[in-house]
Amino acid sequence: MRVNDVSYRTVWIDEGVVKLIDQRRLPFQFEICSLATYQDTAAAIKDMTVRGAGAIGVAAGYAMAQAALQAHDATFDADVAAAASVIRATRPTARNLFYAVERVLEGVACEPSVARKRAKAVEIAQAIADEDAAAGQRIGELGQPLVPSPSRILTHCNAGWLAFADWGTALAPIYAAHRQGKRVEVFVMETRPRAQGAKLTAWELTQEGVPFTLLPDTAAGHVMRQGLVDLILVGADRIAANGDTANKIGTYTLAVLAKTHHVPFYVAAPTSTIDLGCPNGAAIPIEERADEEVLWTTGVTAAGQLERVRTAPERTSVRNWAFDVTPAEYLTGILTERGLVMPNERAIRALMHASPASASV
Repeated sequence: MRVNDVSYRTVWIDEGVVKLIDQRRLPFQFEICSLATYQDTAAAIKDMTVRGAGAIGVAAGYAMAQAALQAHDATFDADVAAAASVIRATRPTARNLFYAVERVLEGVACEPSVARKRAKAVEIAQAIADEDAAAGQRIGELGQPLVPSPSRILTHCNAGWLAFADWGTALAPIYAAHRQGKRVEVFVMETRPRAQGAKLTAWELTQEGVPFTLLPDTAAGHVMRQGLVDLILVGADRIAANGDTANKIGTYTLAVLAKTHHVPFYVAAPTSTIDLGCPNGAAIPIEERADEEVLWTTGVTAAGQLERVRTAPERTSVRNWAFDVTPAEYLTGILTERGLVMPNERAIRALMHASPASASV
């Protein structure tokens, strides 16, 4: 990704210090955070300084590397295991986070010395980041047959650069199509209550120069009924073995509307988001977040000051689910770095056991 003509990844590590773009400040301020310890990185995941399935997976891998660097020689395994528990407890829904923690733990367990364990943890964490970026780029390439020119694509939340190490998933085919000269326009849903569409996706598309229109979440059915949407591309935080998919709250609503109006509905995600140990959507843990996300909002005043304001009466009761589950039967397909897969258990298991080199759409 490029910001003001400078290339960035969303998350990276430099001599044991995790660096990441502070997503809480966008689009009004662009700031880089430096996180010296795994505790700092875990806190950044929990408070959504970094968010997005792939990005928190990368951050979790780097946090595990930091834990290995911080661990004492005499208690290395216990220290790293304790750190893993802290990192796992940050956010419950996204599969990528758990995938990263498990992969580092399994890698260091095979090494004979503490020095080798530390080096292996750093190596695996960097591999997770590089693979995440490469998967996004590949999803963009493989998604081209799904994107005609011209096309009007609706997306929800943020599944672009900021949600992964680079490129993203749902936005990757859009970026690739735009760079190929295809005529694409994007309908960006606001994505209440944290407005990741309005704040993050709109900012990304502006940086890339992709035409877009921001819509209230409640306008989705209207634009589909008017025949203004050619396809829908969304990301995923966890995909169950049967194809049921957890994504940002409101995705299920879009899928139901898409089926009603015969609009193709695709989920884009790397295979690290697929959880074969999770049989169906009912088994996916759904995070609930703080009431204040619904009761308050942050923005820039007419005077240019960043301020937080209350938008509901005091003593208002709130339920704030961060995700919902879309049943597999509402999906047209799942686009991964290994190709497009039909949303059923047989096809998904075959994909996960196939050679990555056989990718196609």
